[in-house]
Amino acid sequence: MRKRTAAALAAMLLSALGHGPAHAPDLPADEQAGSAFRLSAAYTAEVWRNEGGVKDGWRYLDNLDVVLEADLERAAGWKGATGQVYVLYNNGASLSELTGDIHIVSNIETGVRALRLYEAWIEQEIGDTASVKVGLYDLNSEFDALETSALFIGSAHGIGQDIAQTGENGPSIFPVTSLSVRAQVQIDDGLLVRAAILDAVPGDLDRPSRTAIALGDGVLAIAEADWRMGALRLLAGGWRYSEKQDRVDGRGEASSSGAYLRGETCLRGAEYCGIAVFARAGIASGATNPYAAFLSGGVVFSPREEEQVGLAVVHAIASDVPAVDEGRANSETVIEATYARLLTSWLSVQPDVQYVINPGASPGTRDALVMGLRVAVGF
Repeated sequence: MRKRTAAALAAMLLSALGHGPAHAPDLPADEQAGSAFRLSAAYTAEVWRNEGGVKDGWRYLDNLDVVLEADLERAAGWKGATGQVYVLYNNGASLSELTGDIHIVSNIETGVRALRLYEAWIEQEIGDTASVKVGLYDLNSEFDALETSALFIGSAHGIGQDIAQTGENGPSIFPVTSLSVRAQVQIDDGLLVRAAILDAVPGDLDRPSRTAIALGDGVLAIAEADWRMGALRLLAGGWRYSEKQDRVDGRGEASSSGAYLRGETCLRGAEYCGIAVFARAGIASGATNPYAAFLSGGVVFSPREEEQVGLAVVHAIASDVPAVDEGRANSETVIEATYARLLTSWLSVQPDVQYVINPGASPGTRDALVMGLRVAVGF
């Protein structure tokens, strides 16, 4: 619904706490040389207690990821090509129906119980500096994605709410993806540019648990510059829907577009980063989206390589639409404190606390205190 999480969880388990594609445990060099396929899986379970918001209560959420990666050159002689098939299962429980928030407290919440084909793509390298990827694709696997913020369970630290709120069925992100074409070029050692065109309406609105491809509703176009200099990394991106979207005040249609700037850096560390910080700012068309601006930031401390402590905040500013502003607060803010520990190469635990101020930007809803425990197992 908000963020691609499966890959981040598996990577945290299998190659330290972090963010990135799911990978099986590292193989010896001689075994890697002869391996055309790699299969990995991760199961994540969460127990949450909510106090405040819409109503008090408990929720159990889960997430199962199974990923098959293929080196198509080794498997079929297709030079420079790789592929991935990613299957995803969620129990569909909703924590946000208790909290009433728009940021979505847990990044494995889907609201629909389903077993889905989540990603299925082929990537072709073009020379030494470019590649093209085609298929079912989660844009947040590469766009608007930072390593430091991936520690946090809150969905808005994966992809900004300014993007996640858009479209008839959301953009092509967790848990529903669409047919896409992505191209990227390494301009120089410090600059990577990527762009993608994605079907604007992923999945089937009438059958939300199905994997479906139905073209003809326009496209979502997005582009991003990914710049690195030493420990500093900056992302600058922009997006736009080709078709007009319904206005939030119900008065016809209007264009939907936005932009974001995001960065992270390591403040201290040699072998691994002991202190890292990140920040993000994004905007979206206020006429077609309930929230027009989004701000976030946080800090992560790593006392040891297998241990992380983080504090972060997200803030969404409501669109200035008179027809819907009556009786509504102008923002929602979420403060999150989390601790993650890799116990073994296949097991991690992560207690988490979040405080939601003005859930859903509704002054009639109580602030919510949410406490949870995430346990992830991978192989």
